[in-house]
Amino acid sequence: MLYVALATLLFAGSNAALQFASYYQDHMVLQRGPQQAVIWGHATKIGDTVTVAIAGHGSVTGVVAKDAAGHGTWKVKLPAMTVKGPYTVSAKSSEGTVTIKDVLFGDVWLCGGQSNMGFPAGHVLNATAELEASLKYVDIRVMRVRDVQSTSPLTELQANGIYTKWTQPTKVAINSFSAVCWFFGEYLYPERKYPIGLIESQWGGTPIEAWSSPDALSACSHHTKRGPHAASVLWNPMINPLLDVTIYGAIWYQGEANAGNADKYSCQFKAMINDWRQKFHKASMGETSSTFPFGFVQLAGNHHSTSSIGGFPGLRWAQTANHGTVPNQDLQNVFMAVAMDLPDYHSPYGTIHPRYKQDVARRLVQAARGVAYKDAGVMYQGPFPKTVADNSERHTMSVMYNYGPIMVNSNNGFEVCCSTAAKCGTHDAWVAAPIHSHQANEVVLSTTACTHNVVGLRYAWRESPCDYKKCAIYGKDTSLPAPPFIHTENFGAGHIIG
Repeated sequence: MLYVALATLLFAGSNAALQFASYYQDHMVLQRGPQQAVIWGHATKIGDTVTVAIAGHGSVTGVVAKDAAGHGTWKVKLPAMTVKGPYTVSAKSSEGTVTIKDVLFGDVWLCGGQSNMGFPAGHVLNATAELEASLKYVDIRVMRVRDVQSTSPLTELQANGIYTKWTQPTKVAINSFSAVCWFFGEYLYPERKYPIGLIESQWGGTPIEAWSSPDALSACSHHTKRGPHAASVLWNPMINPLLDVTIYGAIWYQGEANAGNADKYSCQFKAMINDWRQKFHKASMGETSSTFPFGFVQLAGNHHSTSSIGGFPGLRWAQTANHGTVPNQDLQNVFMAVAMDLPDYHSPYGTIHPRYKQDVARRLVQAARGVAYKDAGVMYQGPFPKTVADNSERHTMSVMYNYGPIMVNSNNGFEVCCSTAAKCGTHDAWVAAPIHSHQANEVVLSTTACTHNVVGLRYAWRESPCDYKKCAIYGKDTSLPAPPFIHTENFGAGHIIG
C-alpha cells in the first residue's frame, strides 16, 4: 500500500533499509519499568535478525517478518528500565545499524481531543513567564502528531506526519504545543520525579466518532459525517499508528463537537476508552495496561450568559457515563477535571477556548495522583451528593454531600423538577431551589417555588453555570468544585444519588 511506502521514508533522518518506526527519535521518552518499552521498525530482508541494544544495558533480538502490506517489520520489548538515563539505543542487522540518542525512560502520556486540547501554551494567560519556566524541565519531552485524515487504518505515521519531533522544551516548541498536555506533564513531574513523555494528537472541532475505531463505533449508534468529522478518519492515521508504543495513560479534552448529541456520547465515550485500552494493550504485546489510566476534562463554561442551558450540561453528564463522578462502575480507572467554573468570557480566541489551562491541568494532575498513581490520601474530587431528603411539608430539601466541610459561595445553582406527575417529564418545569441554609456537609434548599410535586433535582445545569471559580459548592479543604448533576430516576425521600 502507498501509505506504508510513504511512512517508511520518515524514519529519524535515515535512508537505510533498516529503520526505526518514525516516532522513535533522539530525545524521546520510552515507558519506564515495570512496563517494558516496545520498539519496532522497518527492514527489507525477511527473516533477518535485528538486535536492539541499550548501550551498557544488554540487548534483545527480533526477526523481520512481513506485515499485511508485504513489507518487512520487526518488533521487540526492551528490558524494564527504571533508571532514567539518558541512553543510546541501537538496532543492528545484516542491513546496517541505526541509532537514537538521549533517550530517557519515564511515563509516557498520550494527549488527545479537539481544539481545547490543541490550545497552545503560547496562548495562555501569563504565557511569556510560562514558556520561560518550561525550559527548566529538561526531563519532560514532547512530540506532536500532524493533522492527517485517512479512510483506512495506517500502521505508521504518514510522511511528514510528525509536526514536532521529540524534543526537550524550547520556547518555540512549547509555544505551539498543547497547553493542557504540557502543564499536565509540568505539574506531574515534581510528584513523580522521573521523566515524562507527552504525545499530542488532536484536531480542533472534531467529534468523538472521528477518533473511534470501527470496533468502538459498532458498540453505539452514531451519525455519518464527512471530512475530519467522519467516522474513524482520525483514529486511522493519528492513533492507530501509535498503538505499538508502550504508554502509561492518556488524557482527553473533547466533547464540544458532540454537545448536540449528548444522549449518544455516554455510550460512545465508554466504548472508545475500552477500545483504545484493548488495542494499545494488544499491539504493545501486553505492556500497555488493558486498563490504563484515562483522564478527561469535563467541558468548561462557554458563553457569558448564566441562564443559557444549551447542550453542554447534558454532555458533561454523559462524560461521566451518567454517574456524575469518576471513576465509577462504567468508567473504571478514569479520572476527570471539572472545568465548568473556568469560563473565559474575554478570551481573544473565542469563549469556547478559555485560557485557564493551568487550572485545568492542576485539577487533572490532582485526579491522576489519586486514580492513575494511587497516591495515598489525595483528595481529587469535589463534593458530590450522597443522599437527598425532600420535606414536602416544610417545602425544603436536604442534600448531604459525601465529604465536608463544604464551601458555599452563593445560594444559586440548584433547581427542582416540578410536576403534577410522579416522574419528571420533558415538558415539566425546572424551578430555582435556592440554598436556605448549610452546615459542614449539608445544604438545605427551599422548594417553595414548586407548587406541585418535586420529582427531580439538578445542580449547575447551565452552559456557563457561574463566573470564574464562583459556582455555589466547593470543597473547603480542596477548593475543588462540586460537579454538575441531575437526578430524576426513582426520586423520593432519603434516596441515594448515583
